Amino acid sequence: MTATSQHTAGVELTVGQVAESFGVTVRTLHHYDAEGLVVPSARTHAGYRLYTDADLARLATVVTYRRLGLPLGEVRTLLAGQGTPAEHLRRQRDAVMSRLGELERLVAAIDRALEAHMEHRPATTEELTELFGDGFSEEYQAEAEERWGDTDAWRQSASRTNSYTREQWTEIKAEGDAVNAALVAALRSGEPATSTRAMDAAEAHRAHIERWFYDLDHGFHRGLADMYVADPRFTRTYEDLEPGLAAYVHDAIHTNADRHEQA
Repeated sequence: MTATSQHTAGVELTVGQVAESFGVTVRTLHHYDAEGLVVPSARTHAGYRLYTDADLARLATVVTYRRLGLPLGEVRTLLAGQGTPAEHLRRQRDAVMSRLGELERLVAAIDRALEAHMEHRPATTEELTELFGDGFSEEYQAEAEERWGDTDAWRQSASRTNSYTREQWTEIKAEGDAVNAALVAALRSGEPATSTRAMDAAEAHRAHIERWFYDLDHGFHRGLADMYVADPRFTRTYEDLEPGLAAYVHDAIHTNADRHEQA
Protein backbone atom coordinates (compact mmCIF):
# COMPACT_ATOMS: atom_id res chain seq x y z
CA MET A 1 0.00 0.00 0.00
CA THR A 2 1.84 3.09 -1.19
CA ALA A 3 1.43 6.83 -1.01
CA THR A 4 0.79 6.90 -4.77
CA SER A 5 -2.27 4.64 -4.57
CA GLN A 6 -5.33 6.39 -5.97
CA HIS A 7 -8.71 6.05 -4.28
CA THR A 8 -11.77 8.29 -4.34
CA ALA A 9 -13.10 8.95 -0.86
CA GLY A 10 -16.51 7.44 -0.21
CA VAL A 11 -16.17 4.77 -2.91
CA GLU A 12 -16.39 1.24 -1.53
CA LEU A 13 -14.02 -1.32 -3.07
CA THR A 14 -14.13 -5.08 -3.56
CA VAL A 15 -11.30 -7.34 -2.44
CA GLY A 16 -9.97 -7.52 -5.99
CA GLN A 17 -10.09 -3.75 -6.43
CA VAL A 18 -8.20 -3.19 -3.17
CA ALA A 19 -5.56 -5.71 -4.21
CA GLU A 20 -5.14 -4.06 -7.62
CA SER A 21 -5.17 -0.48 -6.33
CA PHE A 22 -2.98 -0.82 -3.26
CA GLY A 23 -0.54 -3.61 -4.09
CA VAL A 24 -1.73 -6.04 -1.42
CA THR A 25 -2.36 -9.62 -2.57
CA VAL A 26 -5.83 -11.13 -2.39
CA ARG A 27 -4.35 -13.96 -0.32
CA THR A 28 -3.06 -11.44 2.24
CA LEU A 29 -6.39 -9.59 2.36
CA HIS A 30 -8.26 -12.84 2.97
CA HIS A 31 -5.75 -13.72 5.71
CA TYR A 32 -6.20 -10.34 7.42
CA ASP A 33 -9.98 -10.83 7.18
CA ALA A 34 -9.80 -14.33 8.69
CA GLU A 35 -7.56 -13.06 11.49
CA GLY A 36 -9.96 -10.20 12.24
CA LEU A 37 -7.31 -7.57 11.49
CA VAL A 38 -9.03 -5.87 8.55
CA VAL A 39 -12.61 -6.99 7.95
CA PRO A 40 -14.59 -5.39 5.08
CA SER A 41 -17.55 -3.74 6.77
CA ALA A 42 -19.88 -3.09 3.80
CA ARG A 43 -21.78 -5.43 1.50
CA THR A 44 -23.17 -5.30 -2.04
CA HIS A 45 -26.80 -6.25 -2.71
CA ALA A 46 -25.46 -9.65 -3.75
CA GLY A 47 -23.65 -10.04 -0.45
CA TYR A 48 -20.09 -9.44 -1.64
CA ARG A 49 -17.80 -7.75 0.89
CA LEU A 50 -16.71 -4.16 0.32
CA TYR A 51 -13.96 -2.06 1.91
CA THR A 52 -14.96 1.38 3.20
CA ASP A 53 -12.63 4.35 3.73
CA ALA A 54 -12.34 3.37 7.40
CA ASP A 55 -11.42 -0.19 6.41
CA LEU A 56 -8.73 1.10 4.04
CA ALA A 57 -7.31 3.38 6.74
CA ARG A 58 -7.05 0.36 9.06
CA LEU A 59 -5.44 -1.65 6.24
CA ALA A 60 -2.85 1.12 5.79
CA THR A 61 -2.01 0.88 9.49
CA VAL A 62 -1.61 -2.91 9.33
CA VAL A 63 0.59 -2.69 6.23
CA THR A 64 2.76 -0.04 7.91
CA TYR A 65 3.31 -2.22 10.95
CA ARG A 66 4.04 -5.26 8.76
CA ARG A 67 6.58 -3.28 6.73
CA LEU A 68 8.31 -2.60 10.03
CA GLY A 69 8.57 -6.36 10.51
CA LEU A 70 6.11 -6.63 13.40
CA PRO A 71 4.50 -10.11 13.74
CA LEU A 72 0.74 -10.30 13.33
CA GLY A 73 0.17 -10.91 17.03
CA GLU A 74 1.90 -7.66 17.92
CA VAL A 75 0.00 -5.81 15.19
CA ARG A 76 -3.26 -7.12 16.65
CA THR A 77 -2.28 -5.86 20.11
CA LEU A 78 -1.46 -2.40 18.76
CA LEU A 79 -4.75 -2.20 16.86
CA ALA A 80 -6.69 -3.27 19.93
CA GLY A 81 -5.43 -0.23 21.83
CA GLN A 82 -7.97 2.53 22.29
CA GLY A 83 -7.22 6.03 21.04
CA THR A 84 -7.71 8.69 18.41
CA PRO A 85 -6.21 8.46 14.90
CA ALA A 86 -3.46 10.82 16.07
CA GLU A 87 -2.60 8.44 18.91
CA HIS A 88 -2.41 5.53 16.51
CA LEU A 89 -0.07 7.57 14.30
CA ARG A 90 2.12 8.30 17.31
CA ARG A 91 2.31 4.57 18.02
CA GLN A 92 3.38 3.99 14.42
CA ARG A 93 6.02 6.70 14.76
CA ASP A 94 7.30 5.11 17.96
CA ALA A 95 7.56 1.77 16.14
CA VAL A 96 9.53 3.40 13.31
CA MET A 97 11.89 5.11 15.76
CA SER A 98 12.41 1.80 17.54
CA ARG A 99 13.33 0.18 14.23
CA LEU A 100 15.78 3.01 13.47
CA GLY A 101 17.53 2.28 16.76
CA GLU A 102 17.65 -1.41 15.89
CA LEU A 103 19.19 -0.63 12.49
CA GLU A 104 21.79 1.61 14.10
CA ARG A 105 22.77 -1.24 16.41
CA LEU A 106 22.97 -3.58 13.42
CA VAL A 107 25.29 -1.16 11.61
CA ALA A 108 27.50 -1.10 14.71
CA ALA A 109 27.46 -4.91 14.79
CA ILE A 110 28.51 -5.08 11.13
CA ASP A 111 31.31 -2.60 11.79
CA ARG A 112 32.59 -4.86 14.54
CA ALA A 113 32.27 -7.80 12.14
CA LEU A 114 34.64 -6.04 9.77
CA GLU A 115 37.10 -5.56 12.61
CA ALA A 116 36.78 -9.24 13.50
CA HIS A 117 37.54 -10.17 9.90
CA MET A 118 40.89 -8.46 10.25
CA GLU A 119 41.58 -10.66 13.26
CA HIS A 120 40.41 -13.87 11.49
CA ARG A 121 38.80 -15.18 14.65
CA PRO A 122 35.57 -17.19 15.08
CA ALA A 123 32.46 -15.25 16.05
CA THR A 124 31.43 -15.29 19.69
CA THR A 125 27.96 -16.20 20.99
CA GLU A 126 27.38 -12.55 21.92
CA GLU A 127 28.24 -11.43 18.39
CA LEU A 128 25.90 -14.01 16.84
CA THR A 129 23.09 -12.88 19.12
CA GLU A 130 23.80 -9.29 18.09
CA LEU A 131 23.64 -10.17 14.38
CA PHE A 132 20.68 -12.54 14.38
CA GLY A 133 18.64 -11.16 17.29
CA ASP A 134 15.76 -13.52 18.10
CA GLY A 135 16.95 -15.78 15.29
CA PHE A 136 19.83 -17.03 17.47
CA SER A 137 19.15 -18.65 20.84
CA GLU A 138 21.54 -20.72 22.96
CA GLU A 139 18.54 -22.58 24.37
CA TYR A 140 17.37 -23.50 20.89
CA GLN A 141 20.92 -24.48 19.89
CA ALA A 142 21.11 -26.84 22.87
CA GLU A 143 17.75 -28.38 21.99
CA ALA A 144 18.83 -28.84 18.37
CA GLU A 145 22.04 -30.55 19.45
CA GLU A 146 20.11 -32.91 21.72
CA ARG A 147 17.73 -33.70 18.86
CA TRP A 148 20.21 -34.07 15.99
CA GLY A 149 23.64 -34.27 17.66
CA ASP A 150 24.23 -37.88 16.60
CA THR A 151 23.62 -37.20 12.89
CA ASP A 152 26.27 -36.70 10.22
CA ALA A 153 24.59 -33.45 9.19
CA TRP A 154 24.94 -32.00 12.69
CA ARG A 155 28.60 -33.04 12.96
CA GLN A 156 29.36 -31.56 9.54
CA SER A 157 27.52 -28.33 10.35
CA ALA A 158 29.29 -27.98 13.71
CA SER A 159 32.67 -28.59 12.08
CA ARG A 160 32.05 -25.80 9.57
CA THR A 161 30.32 -23.19 11.70
CA ASN A 162 32.65 -23.39 14.71
CA SER A 163 35.34 -21.68 12.64
CA TYR A 164 33.19 -19.03 10.93
CA THR A 165 34.18 -15.42 11.53
CA ARG A 166 31.84 -12.50 12.10
CA GLU A 167 32.26 -11.50 8.45
CA GLN A 168 31.20 -14.97 7.29
CA TRP A 169 28.13 -14.94 9.57
CA THR A 170 27.22 -11.52 8.22
CA GLU A 171 27.43 -12.94 4.70
CA ILE A 172 25.35 -15.98 5.73
CA LYS A 173 22.64 -13.75 7.17
CA ALA A 174 22.55 -11.51 4.10
CA GLU A 175 22.36 -14.52 1.78
CA GLY A 176 19.67 -16.16 3.91
CA ASP A 177 17.62 -12.95 3.91
CA ALA A 178 17.91 -12.83 0.11
CA VAL A 179 16.77 -16.46 -0.19
CA ASN A 180 13.72 -15.73 2.00
CA ALA A 181 12.97 -12.57 0.03
CA ALA A 182 12.95 -14.58 -3.22
CA LEU A 183 10.47 -17.06 -1.72
CA VAL A 184 8.22 -14.24 -0.49
CA ALA A 185 8.39 -12.54 -3.90
CA ALA A 186 7.40 -15.77 -5.64
CA LEU A 187 4.39 -16.16 -3.33
CA ARG A 188 3.34 -12.53 -3.71
CA SER A 189 3.57 -12.77 -7.49
CA GLY A 190 0.67 -15.20 -7.45
CA GLU A 191 2.69 -17.93 -9.17
CA PRO A 192 2.00 -21.41 -7.76
CA ALA A 193 4.56 -23.41 -5.81
CA THR A 194 4.91 -25.60 -8.90
CA SER A 195 6.15 -22.69 -11.02
CA THR A 196 9.74 -22.38 -12.22
CA ARG A 197 10.17 -19.21 -10.16
CA ALA A 198 9.11 -20.95 -6.95
CA MET A 199 11.24 -24.03 -7.66
CA ASP A 200 14.30 -21.88 -8.43
CA ALA A 201 13.80 -20.08 -5.11
CA ALA A 202 13.53 -23.46 -3.35
CA GLU A 203 16.74 -24.61 -5.05
CA ALA A 204 18.51 -21.45 -3.84
CA HIS A 205 17.26 -22.31 -0.32
CA ARG A 206 18.80 -25.79 -0.58
CA ALA A 207 22.06 -24.47 -2.04
CA HIS A 208 22.38 -21.91 0.78
CA ILE A 209 22.17 -24.63 3.43
CA GLU A 210 24.55 -26.92 1.55
CA ARG A 211 27.07 -24.14 0.98
CA TRP A 212 27.30 -23.05 4.60
CA PHE A 213 26.17 -25.92 6.81
CA TYR A 214 25.96 -29.51 5.54
CA ASP A 215 25.51 -31.68 2.46
CA LEU A 216 21.85 -31.51 1.50
CA ASP A 217 20.47 -33.65 -1.31
CA HIS A 218 16.92 -33.17 -2.54
CA GLY A 219 15.58 -36.09 -0.51
CA PHE A 220 16.98 -34.58 2.69
CA HIS A 221 15.58 -31.21 1.62
CA ARG A 222 12.10 -32.77 1.50
CA GLY A 223 12.50 -33.76 5.15
CA LEU A 224 13.31 -30.19 6.12
CA ALA A 225 10.26 -28.97 4.19
CA ASP A 226 8.03 -31.36 6.13
CA MET A 227 9.47 -30.01 9.40
CA TYR A 228 8.66 -26.42 8.35
CA VAL A 229 4.93 -27.22 8.47
CA ALA A 230 5.04 -29.80 11.30
CA ASP A 231 7.00 -27.77 13.85
CA PRO A 232 5.08 -24.63 14.94
CA ARG A 233 8.30 -22.71 15.57
CA PHE A 234 9.53 -23.17 12.01
CA THR A 235 6.03 -22.47 10.69
CA ARG A 236 5.82 -19.23 12.66
CA THR A 237 9.21 -18.08 11.34
CA TYR A 238 7.92 -18.27 7.77
CA GLU A 239 4.41 -17.01 8.54
CA ASP A 240 5.87 -13.90 10.17
CA LEU A 241 7.57 -13.14 6.85
CA GLU A 242 4.38 -13.62 4.80
CA PRO A 243 1.04 -15.33 5.53
CA GLY A 244 0.90 -18.73 3.83
CA LEU A 245 4.68 -18.86 3.25
CA ALA A 246 5.39 -22.01 5.28
CA ALA A 247 3.08 -24.20 3.16
CA TYR A 248 4.28 -22.47 -0.02
CA VAL A 249 7.94 -23.19 0.80
CA HIS A 250 7.05 -26.79 1.68
CA ASP A 251 5.32 -27.34 -1.66
CA ALA A 252 8.02 -25.56 -3.67
CA ILE A 253 10.77 -27.68 -2.09
CA HIS A 254 8.90 -30.91 -2.85
CA THR A 255 8.20 -29.83 -6.43
CA ASN A 256 11.83 -28.80 -6.92
CA ALA A 257 12.98 -32.16 -5.56
CA ASP A 258 10.70 -33.90 -8.06
CA ARG A 259 12.19 -31.82 -10.87
CA HIS A 260 15.77 -32.76 -10.01
CA GLU A 261 15.15 -36.40 -9.14
CA GLN A 262 13.31 -37.00 -12.41
CA ALA A 263 15.93 -35.25 -14.53
